[in-house]
Amino acid sequence: MKNSLTILFCIVLILVSLPSLRAQSTDLGRVEFTYFPQSDSDNSFRRFKTFLNFPIELGNDSYLVPGVEYENINFRFLDDSPFDKRGELDRYQSFSLNLGYTFLLGEDWRFAARGGALFASNFETGKAIKDDLIYTGAVFFIKDRSGEDAAPKPWRLIAGLHYSTTSGFPFPLPVVNYYREFLPDWSFSLGVPKTNLKYSFNAKHHLQAFATLDGFFANVQENRVLQPSRAVAESISMTIILGGIGYEYNFTKHLVYYLYTGYTIMNDIRLRDGNKDDVYTINDTNTFYARSGLKFKI
Repeated sequence: MKNSLTILFCIVLILVSLPSLRAQSTDLGRVEFTYFPQSDSDNSFRRFKTFLNFPIELGNDSYLVPGVEYENINFRFLDDSPFDKRGELDRYQSFSLNLGYTFLLGEDWRFAARGGALFASNFETGKAIKDDLIYTGAVFFIKDRSGEDAAPKPWRLIAGLHYSTTSGFPFPLPVVNYYREFLPDWSFSLGVPKTNLKYSFNAKHHLQAFATLDGFFANVQENRVLQPSRAVAESISMTIILGGIGYEYNFTKHLVYYLYTGYTIMNDIRLRDGNKDDVYTINDTNTFYARSGLKFKI
């Protein structure tokens, strides 16, 4: 059961972070805080995030995993802009429900699918509206040789397709991730959303170098008209690529504290119109990034 859940939760966390794309682990729950100041700007980004997943064994090595997630984003937006900043443009929330399912295809191959819906908005009208609703879905095939005694150098390959109504593309996008343990206490992961090289000093202390993708998307309920172009901003999105150093401390086998710090390679915060086309860049200057929290894993 544990190995099957490990595979599924790698997929779960790939999906909840496809900007959402963020972490690749076996987390049942997480509470974290992100701080992301904006260089050459009076703006700043802070995010509180928590999620919880509930694995349900169905039998015959198949599992159903419902999950819930909540995000609260404070985007302190003080720079001059070509539109009216009245109302709530600095506070965004996201409420999501998702459902994953996986079953064994053969000795090493597994199929997994996941779908979800969320409301992501500034909620300045005081309630959710149709444009706040976002749908996501994905299918994956997994070749897994990471269990005990499965291979001299354990490895795992995840390949599939992901679709989101926020992406701006009317078709699914490919996702590939490869994990391998290549020396005692050393492992690496290549792909999206995270590539890393990890070293374990002992059972409690772990250090890694990483490159990863982070971001958010939310509807702006009362559209803003930009001057003088008269373009209409209907949503806000952030996409960043960053590299840095991460540290993890295991209080127990299942309870872990983590801290990731780094610097952005790409920082793109922009307003988008109804076709998901960019209409205004809020900030694109690279800057410092930090994320910390607690996670409970299998």
